[in-house]
Amino acid sequence: MNNRPAKEITEEDMINKEFQELLNDYLATKHRKRVEIITKAFNFANQAHKGIKRRSGEPYIMHPIAVAKIVCNEIGLGSTSICSALLHDVVEDTDYTVEDIENIFGPKIAQIVDGLTKISGGIFGDRASAQAENFKKLLLTMSSDIRVILIKIADRLHNMRTLGSMLPNKQYKIAGETLYIYAPLANRLGLNKIKTELENLSFKYEHPEEYEEIEEKLNETAVERDKAFNEFTAPIRTQLDRKGLKYRILARVKSIYSIWNKMQTKHVPFEEIFDLLAVRIIFEPRNTEEELNDCFDIYASISKIYKPHPDRLRDWVSHPRANGYQALHVTLMGQNGQWIEVQIRSERMNDVAEQGFAAHWKYKDGGGGEDEGELEKWLKTIKEILDDPQPDAIDFLDTIKLNLFASEIFVFTPKGELKTMPQNSTALDFAFSLHTDIGSHCIGAKVNHKLVPLSHKLQSGDQVEILTSKSQRVQPQWELFATTARARTKIAAILRKERKINQKKGDEILTEFLKKEEIRPGEITIDKLRRLHNFKNEEELLAAIGSKTIVLGEADKNELREKQPSNWKKYLTFSFGGGGKDKLESKEPSEKEKINPKLVLKLTEESLQTKYIMAECCHPIPGDDVLGYIDDNDRVVIHKRQCPVAAKLKSSYGNRILATVWDTHKELSFLVYIYIKGIDSVGLLNEVTQIISRQLNVNIRKLSIETNDGIFEGKIQLWVHDVEDVRMICNNLKKVNNIKQVNRVEG
Repeated sequence: MNNRPAKEITEEDMINKEFQELLNDYLATKHRKRVEIITKAFNFANQAHKGIKRRSGEPYIMHPIAVAKIVCNEIGLGSTSICSALLHDVVEDTDYTVEDIENIFGPKIAQIVDGLTKISGGIFGDRASAQAENFKKLLLTMSSDIRVILIKIADRLHNMRTLGSMLPNKQYKIAGETLYIYAPLANRLGLNKIKTELENLSFKYEHPEEYEEIEEKLNETAVERDKAFNEFTAPIRTQLDRKGLKYRILARVKSIYSIWNKMQTKHVPFEEIFDLLAVRIIFEPRNTEEELNDCFDIYASISKIYKPHPDRLRDWVSHPRANGYQALHVTLMGQNGQWIEVQIRSERMNDVAEQGFAAHWKYKDGGGGEDEGELEKWLKTIKEILDDPQPDAIDFLDTIKLNLFASEIFVFTPKGELKTMPQNSTALDFAFSLHTDIGSHCIGAKVNHKLVPLSHKLQSGDQVEILTSKSQRVQPQWELFATTARARTKIAAILRKERKINQKKGDEILTEFLKKEEIRPGEITIDKLRRLHNFKNEEELLAAIGSKTIVLGEADKNELREKQPSNWKKYLTFSFGGGGKDKLESKEPSEKEKINPKLVLKLTEESLQTKYIMAECCHPIPGDDVLGYIDDNDRVVIHKRQCPVAAKLKSSYGNRILATVWDTHKELSFLVYIYIKGIDSVGLLNEVTQIISRQLNVNIRKLSIETNDGIFEGKIQLWVHDVEDVRMICNNLKKVNNIKQVNRVEG
């Protein structure tokens, strides 16, 4: 009995200590000191969540306090956001309503809490595309107040930091969703530090061994890197001291996720990643007018010491990125013969780079924004897309993501006006960015005064003139080369509208045709025509008739006048078909019952042969980091965790993801592809086959090698048991003198 009150006091002390830390952090900021309302929000939330525990065992209120701390310290927002963060789960998890929040804390905080509640509702729901629907809600709320999304990102960051207490299948789902949605969002809002941490944490849970391996290697090379940093920056410091500038120089080490990503895309080992170290020079400008000139002065000073790379000067100072990021990036040749990137930015630019829009997003009392610029444009695009929702939530997610991930290029109108476009934008995208009418009537473009097709990819610095014609109409193939969300949504909307008009016309033409030929309309008639012309559904058939793609004639009459099957024949077909289906159904639920998503699925030789399907998109083999996915037919498909298809599944159908573990014993063989490259020499092919077939006793299915100017490249198809076999083969092949690169690739 005596222990209980002591425990409660300890818990209370712990909660109060955390809240006090939050208050101290807030008081240290430049915001107005509205301590009273923050304390009121804390007391309200603390009371509402009393007695509730998180999965980790700690009191629930610790989560809202932690989110409020991130909002205050790492994003830099003020009291309205801190209160909203403290209250963000109250409406969803307790009996209080948004009206209650409004009565106590006013409309602004209530609106933000309402937005946050809308996003969270049913995030683990059973509906197939719940995540995409939630993303849609998230963007809807975001377009009314950007603080909603900033607090949601803080909430996600704390969830990722405490992900260890979740079940493995939930870990994959949340990590996948984070990489797919939240990291790019944080990036787009300029929250670079948070984006990096979200990526690293997602990677840590999806590929724990690789994460540890890279972390170890980074630690091992830390002393070497420090030495390189000190040697490289010493002459720079001397030069900057002479100028009398106030500055600081920091070393920036490439993030673990970025290193792994580069190793995957470039097919190189850790030892061949040469841009692990970058240098950041952060300075106090002499005055605000001189900020831009100071950046270039520093660049001029350091390029006298080290030779700059001619093609790697990135001027984000004169042309800030769409998320407000400003810096001058230059790549210099260091003393050790390696290129080192130097980022030059003022303290103000550094704040914007670290905290994104929040660093210069000042709120008036009424809640309006001051410096909107590019963000406002982006939110406007999102509003447009939301005004014309697409039928499929997943398509919607992909459309938005096209804009989230894209980095920018700068193009000019014929009059010299500067436009920011996502990378890989085409002339067609540019036309739609000017106006929907220009986009839908464009026939071509002139880029730098030369005629180009609409599919032409634009480069930074291009001057683009769009050519239009009143007779031009939107073409279905435009969907293939439009890359921006705006263009794709507009094209899809116009085509949908046209399809509806054509369907209506088609219906009238078909009714007239059947009336004339005295054929009874109905489902069987439509079905016959659909199969004859090879269409998936009635809508497609009617649209094709309406647009005169097909003209009803003799072949249709013959097909429709064919004798109808008699009733007994139909009945027999149906009963046989049904019998087969019944058998199938009686078997499937029993298998489905066995799959408990909360348990880790064991992948044995037997289950891989009888129960589960290996995904064709990524060809996983034992030892790969994999997960299971329950498809529409209740079959379990095994994907590699980093497979792009799996990435989409994790963020769109999170409730169907299963955690898996390999339990195989080298009984089954799997096909893998090994890529090799090196310097051609006599007997090399013989040496490669000797190593694989004789020494390692592995069967080669196919081997193709090409030589060009003394360099050979080859691909070997092999039967192996698991990842261990692949590692051993690659390591042994690397030992061959003239082989410079060996790695496993997809087919």
